[in-house]
Amino acid sequence: MIGVLNVLKPPGMTSHDVVDWLRRLTGEKKVGHAGTLDPDACGVMVLLIGKATRAAQFLVTEDKEYRAEAVFGVRTDTLDLSGRVLACQDASWLTPEAVAEVLPQFTGSIWQKPPMFSAVRYKGKRLHELARAGQEVEVPPRRVEVYSLQLLKGDWGKRHPRVWLHVHCGKGTYVRSLVADLGEALGTGACLGFLLRTRVGRFGIGEAYTLEELARLKEEGKLAKALIPLAEALGHLPAIEVGEEGAKRIKNGGFLSPAHCLAGKWPSEGTHVRVMGAGELLALALAESLPSGQKVLRPVWVL
Repeated sequence: MIGVLNVLKPPGMTSHDVVDWLRRLTGEKKVGHAGTLDPDACGVMVLLIGKATRAAQFLVTEDKEYRAEAVFGVRTDTLDLSGRVLACQDASWLTPEAVAEVLPQFTGSIWQKPPMFSAVRYKGKRLHELARAGQEVEVPPRRVEVYSLQLLKGDWGKRHPRVWLHVHCGKGTYVRSLVADLGEALGTGACLGFLLRTRVGRFGIGEAYTLEELARLKEEGKLAKALIPLAEALGHLPAIEVGEEGAKRIKNGGFLSPAHCLAGKWPSEGTHVRVMGAGELLALALAESLPSGQKVLRPVWVL
């Protein structure tokens, strides 16, 4: 079995739990994902099966969208409600106008520190491992992209108002950090109350399968119905069509030249492309220039 599944992760399961569950369901040893979700979060999780796991790096870079609930006036060590409360204060004075005024500060290319309770590595160890061992380290901020940050609604006037936001962001953005930073900018502190991921690249929540639905399809012998072909899942990458000679060459790890290209625009240098033959995905390749100046496609992954 080779392909991609758009899965609706439920709250309460770790991303590893979901991967293990799918391994048991399919009997496939090779199951991976294109980006984790925190245990308390839910929503779209892209899972890869069989040889498709090797293409994870080309899906993990896709942009993402979330619905996030921010709880103002509460600070925790994990930056969400699952953590230990560090401080509380009255935030009943908050208004939609006050929140909307600071949102532009957190839109665009911004610096962000990942949470201590996260899977980010620091000197070979996961930050959450250090945090649980009581070790505090100074993690350098990272550049992340927040394409849009919109205020949706809130229960204004309460001591700890809960405010819903729409977040459209790039790879590596932590919504928990974003919410906490918003709270600091407003002087109230804040933590994440709930997180729903609604989209990863072309994978939307409307087409995601629940675990129960996948289990039922398996019982009915129809699990393949949910499987997205790898060529389709990687549809954000440009495609180059090759003939028999080009197909044979790239399957053996050889470079392709423009002469092997039957259809598709030759990509600019540094671009990853899908190499297709007779309508099937053969490989993923990177457009490069040799020292001689010759333009080639170098295979980086052969199916």
